[in-house]
Amino acid sequence: MFDATTILAYKGENKAVIGGDGQVSFGDTVLKNNATKIRTLYKGEVLAGFAGSTADAFNLFDMFEEFLANRKGDLLKAVIDFSKAWRKDKLLRRLEAMMIVLNKEHIFILTGTGDVVEPEDGQIASIGSGGNFAISAARALKRHANMDEESLVKESLQIASELCIYTNNNIKLLSLDK
Repeated sequence: MFDATTILAYKGENKAVIGGDGQVSFGDTVLKNNATKIRTLYKGEVLAGFAGSTADAFNLFDMFEEFLANRKGDLLKAVIDFSKAWRKDKLLRRLEAMMIVLNKEHIFILTGTGDVVEPEDGQIASIGSGGNFAISAARALKRHANMDEESLVKESLQIASELCIYTNNNIKLLSLDK
């Protein structure tokens, strides 16, 4: 994981939601508090979030969007093609970066080592330094609270921000209705 950010995604019954905090850190210094680390891709049909270097994020988002376009929005085929290309590229594979991508049907974690991981429950995924705090909170809230998808993601990221020094409470969300 990275001392960089927290991204949490949840594919619920009514919505697919991704959220991220706004903190950009450099070592033990906060450089920015209101960064946007999530975005919509492919005609607003795919949500994506990034943990790692900000400069790398823009390149990887653009590269992934090309794979989505080539596969006409088929997320499963795009993540497989993208992970192969990411792993084979000598420069890109050195990136210490991770992405979460999801649509209404699928949710995946992608890494520069070529990993394509679909969460065991098929619903909740997190990356970044506060990822374990956020996913723990999300699983507990899903099990014990009656919350809509956006509220669950926001509250889970809020909890992560109270525990992880590399995560702040400037939370941004994106969602897709099912």
